[in-house]
Amino acid sequence: MALDLAKLKEEYDTLTEELANPELISDWERFQQLSKRRKELEKVVEKAQEIEDVKAKIEENSQLAAADEGPELSSLAEQELTTLREQEGTLSKELKELLTGGHGKPAAAVLIEIRPGTGGVEAALFAANLWNMYRKYGEKQGWKQTTLHLAETELGGIKEVVFEMEGKDVARKLQYEGGVHRVQRTPETEKQGRIHTSTASVAVLPKPTKEETRLAPSDLKIEFTTSSGPGGQNVNKRQTAVRLTHLPTGITVTAETSRTQQANKEAALSLLQAKIAQLQRKEQTDAIAGQRKAQIGGAERAEKIRTYNFPQDRVTDHRIKKSWGGIEKIVSEGQLDPVTEALQQELR
Repeated sequence: MALDLAKLKEEYDTLTEELANPELISDWERFQQLSKRRKELEKVVEKAQEIEDVKAKIEENSQLAAADEGPELSSLAEQELTTLREQEGTLSKELKELLTGGHGKPAAAVLIEIRPGTGGVEAALFAANLWNMYRKYGEKQGWKQTTLHLAETELGGIKEVVFEMEGKDVARKLQYEGGVHRVQRTPETEKQGRIHTSTASVAVLPKPTKEETRLAPSDLKIEFTTSSGPGGQNVNKRQTAVRLTHLPTGITVTAETSRTQQANKEAALSLLQAKIAQLQRKEQTDAIAGQRKAQIGGAERAEKIRTYNFPQDRVTDHRIKKSWGGIEKIVSEGQLDPVTEALQQELR
């Protein structure tokens, strides 16, 4: 942590000097970017200074407690030491949260995409189970949820769903959910009682701000179609569904669940921006595979990050080699906190 703090303090000081340059104000966009970054770092620097101040008080009271200044003064110093050490622990935990949360405020919203992988009908049903699991979890967290695109199967499964989660700590708690999820269970249609193995892919994309991704109208192809999603007769008769294609990259997204064309257009634009931002991050870091590809691969069984084994009543996350019982509560009721908390603790 000390090394990270030293680098962040150095960056903070450099930004402070750069922002003091009167010529920077002519580049308003850069000025805003640097100001935002400095404000994020300021929280870390201030928290680190609070810890240093508390440590100085601990040292002072330790000397008083050790000095032969009488039992009353020593007792007061010991009491103060207990309070100060508790305060130091709390501040250190808060600092760690700032450092492990991306050195700033986590994204307030994420876009989640779920698709069935290997396993046919059972994979589509499992994808629907995962969607329900995240919806239930989001409800428990008090997050706002918006479905952007939903394609269902006739048997109650899903071909694809894209939805937005917005609220406190949503990015931090869901950041490790991206990847291939595997289920092992006996499908209802299985007459001989055999256990089947199926997969579904989950991609978690931080929702970019308007400043992060700007799309030129000339780079967009916009198509309007009749929606097949929920919403009654209105969406089925009017061309409210929106399909956006980003011509330079070929990325295409669809939104159809809202009753109005404008609402679907905004939802599609938000999803498209997230995918383009993801692609830009990939290019900037020279990654061999993009974030989404790294997360979902080809949805083959061997690429799993987590297994839901119903016969053994067990959920196992293979990245941290940890298992939990009570699979119905996790999948059906969205009691994911033990899983997400363990992942944050182990993978930080």
